[in-house]
Formats: sequence, C-alpha cells, structure tokens
Amino acid sequence: MPAGGPTGGHVLRKAIRGERRRVTAASLLGMTHQACEALVPVVIGVIIDEAVATGSSGTLLRWLTVLAVLFLVLSTCYRTSARITEGAGEHAAHKLRLELTARVLDPRGGADDGRLPGALSSIATNDARRVGSVATVMSYGLSAIAALAVSAVALLRISVPLGLLVLLGIPPLLWLGHRISRPLERRSETEQERAAHASGVAADLVSGLRVLKGMGAESAAVARYRATSRESLAAALRAARSRAGHEGAVLTLTGVFIAGIGLVGAYLAMRGDISIGELVAAVSLAQFLLGPFQLLTYVNAEFAQGRASARRIAEVLAAPAAVAGGDAAPADGASGHIRLRGVSLGALRSVDLDIRPGSVTGIVARDPAAAGDLLRCLSREADPAGGVIELDGMPLTGLHPDELRRHVLVAHHNAELFESSLLDNVRAGAAGDGPGVDASAVDGALHASAADEVARLLPDGEDTVLAERGRSLSGGQRQRVALARALAADRRVLVLHDPTTAVDTVTESRIAARLRDARRGRTTVLVTTSPALLATADWVVVLDQGVAAAEGRHDELTADETYRAVVLA
Repeated sequence: MPAGGPTGGHVLRKAIRGERRRVTAASLLGMTHQACEALVPVVIGVIIDEAVATGSSGTLLRWLTVLAVLFLVLSTCYRTSARITEGAGEHAAHKLRLELTARVLDPRGGADDGRLPGALSSIATNDARRVGSVATVMSYGLSAIAALAVSAVALLRISVPLGLLVLLGIPPLLWLGHRISRPLERRSETEQERAAHASGVAADLVSGLRVLKGMGAESAAVARYRATSRESLAAALRAARSRAGHEGAVLTLTGVFIAGIGLVGAYLAMRGDISIGELVAAVSLAQFLLGPFQLLTYVNAEFAQGRASARRIAEVLAAPAAVAGGDAAPADGASGHIRLRGVSLGALRSVDLDIRPGSVTGIVARDPAAAGDLLRCLSREADPAGGVIELDGMPLTGLHPDELRRHVLVAHHNAELFESSLLDNVRAGAAGDGPGVDASAVDGALHASAADEVARLLPDGEDTVLAERGRSLSGGQRQRVALARALAADRRVLVLHDPTTAVDTVTESRIAARLRDARRGRTTVLVTTSPALLATADWVVVLDQGVAAAEGRHDELTADETYRAVVLA
C-alpha cells in the first residue's frame, strides 16, 4: 500500500462519518428506547413497594399509566431507530461501492492488477456490506452503553454496592470482549479473501467455458474450482467457529457477572438493606443487562468483521495507478500521426515505428506477447519502460488517459458484448462523444463489419437482445458486432487486434475491402496475421524478437521467410 493511501481504519471512519446524521439520530432514539427498557424494572419495583404493599388503587393506576407511557415511548423509538439505522448501513455500503467502482474504472487503471474480476465483485458487495454494517451497529452499541449507564444509576439509587458492582465490572468485560474478538477478525479477513478468490475463479471458468469444452478440460476446471471452493468453505467454517466461540465466551462472562449481581441483591435483601420491591427491581435489572451485553457482543463481532473488510477495500482504493495521470489533451484537429521511438516494455525491445496519419498500417508480431505489450502502450494501460510514444508530436505520457482515448481507440481481440440489443451494442461505441448518435455512422459501421448480415439472421434483426457477453452468437458473429462497435466510435486513430480470426475467409475478404473505405482519412493500425487484412494495408511492419525486423507492403514481404512463416503458413 502506498504511503498516504487510505487504510482500513480510514475507510471505517469515513463510512461512519458519512452517515453521522443518521447514526446520531438512530443512536438518540436507540438510547431512549434502552433507557425506557431499563426503567421498566424500576417502575415495577416502585409499584410493588408503593401500590401493592400499601393496597393503594390510585397509586397503582398512576404507576401503571407511567408504565404504559414507557412502553409506548420505547416501542416507537425502537421502530424509528431501526429504520434509520438500517438506512445508514445501506447508504454507507452504497457510497463505498460507488467509490470502489470509480477506482476500478479510473482511466489510470491499476485497481485490478493481480485480482480476478470476481474478486473485485466480492469486495464491492460483501466487504462493502460488512463495512456498512458497522455504521448500522454503531447506534446499537451506543444504545447498549446507555442502557448499562441507566441501569447502573438505577442500581446505585437502590444500593450503592450494586451500582458500583455494575460500574466497575463493565469496563473489564468490554476489554475482555475486545480481546476475544481478535481471532474472529483475522479469520473473517481470511474468509473474505477465500470467498473472493472462489468467486473470481468461478467467473474466470464461466467466461472460458466454451474453450474448456473444446479442449476437453472440463474435469480439470471442475477439480480446480472444487479445490478453491473447499478452501473457501474451510475458511468460512473457521470464521463461524471463531464467532461462535467469541459469542459463547462473552455470554459466559456476562452470565457470571449477572449472576453475581443477583446474588449480591439477594444478600442485601436478606439483610434488610433493600426492600422487596427494590430486590425485584435489582434482579430484573440484572436480567435486563443480558440484552445490552448480548448487543455489545454482536456489535463487537460486527466491528471485527468490518475492520477486516475495510482493510481489503483500502487495498483496492490505495492500489497504485498503472500510468501517470497527465493533464494535456490532443488538439481537436489532430491528424493521427503515431510515432514510437525506442519503445521498450515486456517483450518489446527498443521499437521504432512511424505510422503516417490517415494510413492503414499492418503490424505482424511473431510473439503474441509483443502484440499485447504494444496494445497496452498505445491504449495507455501501461507506459513504456523506455522510449516514448507520440501522438501528433505530443508524448502520450503527458496526455490525460481519458483525453487520449477520445482520439485513440484500441479494440482488443477479446472484446465483450453487453446483454442488450445488437444495435445498442454498436451504438455504445458512438455514444461517448455526445448525447446524440449518428445513425448513418452506425449503419456504415454495421455494413463495413458485415454485422448487418448477422442482424438479418437474428429473429428480431438489429433489435434482437443478445445473451450475456454475446454468448447467443457464434465467435465470428461476435467479432463482427465488436468490430462494428469500434468503427462506430469513429476515432482519429483506431487500433484493431485480430478482428477477424473467427470469421470465414469470404466474409473476411469483404470486411477487409470495406474497412479501408470506412476508415478513409483516419489512421488505422491492424495488429494481425490475417493475409486478407494485411493485403489492404499501405504499409506492414514485422516485429520479431521485440524489434521492428522488416517492413514494406504485403506483397513485398511475402518474400521474407519470417513473414511467410507467421502470415502465410
């Protein structure tokens, strides 16, 4: 975690402070409810001494009225406090989810490094809920403390030894409860980590289900998830046992403490130091104290789990950005001239490229890792370890990632489709530039990518709703829709990574011919090994061993042995 980043304690305090109005209102109402609950045994004791013992009907009626008012107040306060405190917890969790979402979607990236998508989902749901629960139980804890204070004052009025016993005994009990919660906190954190990992593995396996079936690797996938699930279950059981042990230990301590209060009260009554009514009140208060102590046990356990979840949330929020922010923006009339000078990152070794504005440039990478690293650099998912990349003479590192992506779009090979209509998926590419979407641009993109042919085969045409991630389409159909979305965005620079690998040869040739017309006047980079696409390129560069090893037109490069092995084999 970087210096100055949020910590678990910071996340927890911020969640509570953000709901301080609700927490304060709920606490005041809860404290009133608990105070009235504590006064009920006291009023009953008074009724015994002043009404039952004396046989006064008027006094009995008067105190019964007081008792009825107490019940009316405490029930009203309880219902209102419960609604407010639950709202506080939900609002706190929602704010955390928004903050986590903003961090994950930050254009600088970095939040998802080393984490599976399912793990991030678990943090944004389960961990956020647990931290939100801390805001919920804050009012419960304050209400329980108020109940203990009122009970102690009432016992002091009945008998000083009884009151002192409560006042002196509560702090050690609370300290012991906090110490006992330490194992629960550690095991809760492990439980959440295992659950998040299991969710991530499940999401990863489901997304690659077709590939797994094609490879016949279902049994290996099931074995992997079974092992992960068992680890998660074991962690959950350890956390559950820890919580049960925590609650059992605290309840045992509380029971012994309350029994001691009852015994002292009985002894004082036998000596005549307190009346029968006061004895009833003291014993009833001792029994009543079990409720606040159980509530504090619950609050302590929720705080332990909340602290563990807050640390996991803080790790995501404090994750270092993958790239520096930058504050400049490309000029509105940018030509789309891309230049790489000595760029090194991963598999790239001092790459020099000059991609002319308005051209169609093919890039053939013998090593797929080199293609991936090049795409990461052009999209600013990562900055080069060495060298510089320029857009119209401006280094990409000086540009804000959002501003860069308004001019440069990198369409990855594994683009996902949304669970929406085919037309909405394509319109999503053009929706970022303003409230209106150019219908002609969308139609042109559909035609250029041959996605209009896909629409004609669907039951409702362009309005057909696709399944999650476009699974209701074949691989080639998904690629065509994803390509149409990228073309509809109409960026000054478009980088396409293997956009037609699952498309049949005839359709690929049509797409290649239409693509050049659709992108006329715009810079297009094709990172591919498709002969049909490369044949339409103005210039082709071959990356071998991480450097630009050869360049020229497609028909010229067919004489190159490396090029033939990668493209024509």
